[in-house]
Amino acid sequence: MDTQNTAKPLVLVIDDDRAIRHMITRSLQQLDCEVIEAEESQSGLALVLDKNPDVVLLDIMLPHVSGLDIFQQIREIERKTPVIFITAGTDSATAIKAMQLGAFDYVTKPLDLPKLNVLVQSAIKSKRLMNVPVAVEALESVEMQGDLFVGSSSQMMEVFKQVGRVATQDVTVLIRGESGSGKELVARAIYQYSNRSNEPFMAVNCAAIPDQLLESELFGHEKGAFTGADKRRIGKFEQCNGGTLFLDEIGDMTPLVQGKVLRLLQEQHFERVGGNETITTNVRIVTATNRDLEQMVEDGEYRGDLYYRLNGITINLPPLRERGEDLVKLIEYFFSKVRIELGKHEVVGISPDALAIYRKHTWPGNVRELQSVIRQSLLNTTGTVIVPDSIPDELLVDDPALLNSPNALNEESDDHVNIERFIKNRLDECSTDLYAETLEVMEKVLLTQVLQHTEGNQTRASEILGITRGKIRDRIQAFGIKFGKNVHVDENTGPEE
Repeated sequence: MDTQNTAKPLVLVIDDDRAIRHMITRSLQQLDCEVIEAEESQSGLALVLDKNPDVVLLDIMLPHVSGLDIFQQIREIERKTPVIFITAGTDSATAIKAMQLGAFDYVTKPLDLPKLNVLVQSAIKSKRLMNVPVAVEALESVEMQGDLFVGSSSQMMEVFKQVGRVATQDVTVLIRGESGSGKELVARAIYQYSNRSNEPFMAVNCAAIPDQLLESELFGHEKGAFTGADKRRIGKFEQCNGGTLFLDEIGDMTPLVQGKVLRLLQEQHFERVGGNETITTNVRIVTATNRDLEQMVEDGEYRGDLYYRLNGITINLPPLRERGEDLVKLIEYFFSKVRIELGKHEVVGISPDALAIYRKHTWPGNVRELQSVIRQSLLNTTGTVIVPDSIPDELLVDDPALLNSPNALNEESDDHVNIERFIKNRLDECSTDLYAETLEVMEKVLLTQVLQHTEGNQTRASEILGITRGKIRDRIQAFGIKFGKNVHVDENTGPEE
């Protein structure tokens, strides 16, 4: 029997404790699940093979065999089936091992049945999403090409044309674009297609090196030139003779370094720090910045003569949010590349729901942020497909920065309920379910305040509350918690809906 044709989700419980199996079966009936049981490993594996359950709850300490070993056999039968481990111990090493193997999650005895129900719901959803045709599939082979050159948007085609025009021309190039948009990749492309491609290419981030050391990094120094200079150092301009030097974040140069770079551009020679020997060099300079150099020149913060020297030709690199369908191509490329790097070959694609979240995000960190998010998503994935639960929390709210209003949860609103008044009103209305109603109100207030405290970070909220991230998301949806200028609760939404 294949569960794809059954109305109810099918949950298999493998545990040698009859009482545990009975408790779980009774609890999962609230979710309208069909539950089947096995008291030992072989019968459990037979049910996995025959019934193809949506979720497996697996005791980690079965008679004569480790649940970890059974888990690996389940994975061989069906990799998409989420497995939740049940353990009597709280040994962190066991939990870590289970998660390393790819378990969906684990729970400890005595069982927190409401927590278990939430986990099972999340696992059922994960299994369903894994069976939906993926929106992005892994490429069979990934050419380790420059990340920038994945895509064909009109904006990027213009960048490619400009690279082609200037690569063989021995002129300075200024690359402008937001942080993380791939400026160094443009510089490398210019170098690779230039007449200097057989000579050195070096890169220096001017913002990453302390002011007092940048001069030495670029021009070198003689022994004894300053405290700590215990030997001669050869600088990048000397090392890169005949090649291409990429200077990133040139807006962060001190006036002293600006002056020395200008002289080098004008005369093609310089002296090491603390030295008198004139050194001649032939270096092509490509620079980049995300700062407004024109305004800096106007404000007297940057030398105008250096700016005009560096700006032989400008290439403007578009941010990722303006590259249209290039986003999907980059997602496909990074997903395929990173899954190989991480050895996550079992993850074969990205679900449509997850892709929709990626596409909605504005990517302020550009290509660099995208690569990081794909990496985190793959690390969080326990099944065969990246689903929304795998995606870092910061992508799941519209604008976490808007959650900072100190009065957001102190304003007079329906989100804050006077518990005593609420109880009195419900008593006056002759409630027959007051315990559950009061707990629900308190849970709404608690969850809303914690999310405000964590600025919408659900992982941090789960740590504070001591519940799973899956339950956080379930409660957000159930209570209608929304993220905007304030965190607030839609009072017309409740778990019963």
